Amino acid sequence: MFRHKGKNRTYKHNLLLAALLSSNAGLVNITGVLSISVLTTNVTGHFAFFSEQLSLHHYDLAINFLIYIFSFLLGSFFSSILTEYFEAKEKKTSHGLSMSIEIILLFSVGYYLKYYNNILSPEVIASTLLFAMGMQNSLVTQISSSTVRTTHLTGLFTDLGIELSQLFFHKKIEEKKILWKSINLRLAIITFFFLGGILGGFLYKYIQEGTLIVASTILLFALLFDVFRKHYYKIIRS
Repeated sequence: MFRHKGKNRTYKHNLLLAALLSSNAGLVNITGVLSISVLTTNVTGHFAFFSEQLSLHHYDLAINFLIYIFSFLLGSFFSSILTEYFEAKEKKTSHGLSMSIEIILLFSVGYYLKYYNNILSPEVIASTLLFAMGMQNSLVTQISSSTVRTTHLTGLFTDLGIELSQLFFHKKIEEKKILWKSINLRLAIITFFFLGGILGGFLYKYIQEGTLIVASTILLFALLFDVFRKHYYKIIRS
């Protein structure tokens, strides 16, 4: 799911990647909204809030939103640097460090919010989560060759609308098959993002910020599963 790239990736790989990481993004997003009232998986809204606070001369608040925007950008940049560097060393494990850092960040924020709520400010929490989601979106984009994006839906709905309209114009069966695959992939990302948000909302009622620990655990199991499967296939082939 994570190790395959380029021609080695299949539709199934992208579908599993989309389902897992978009649901994880939904969990993180709803936890950020419920705990600190900040969207933590995209930056579109933060541009609007930045402009609003700037127009009201609330410069300190405007700077906060600017920091949120650059936190997501920095996460994306950092993940890409790691992926490119480790690809040159060992292609099959280039995703491992980025995934591990994201897992540590989500677990740490969830743990400290749960047990030491007064240590971290809302601004630090939001920036950390946006950094982690920037890492995730960059990693997924690179792994899937820009086929899968998991942390924001605006572009997905745009692409989905375009592709649905194209169903009326593509007549060849093969063209329609390719189009339906793309539509189904986008629907999977949207659906699992919503499901992750709904699940996160219910979990937050019972474990509050511990929902982030659940999100990090899901990623950890996914990473370990990928590693174990790699070794399993090596044993089978040997």
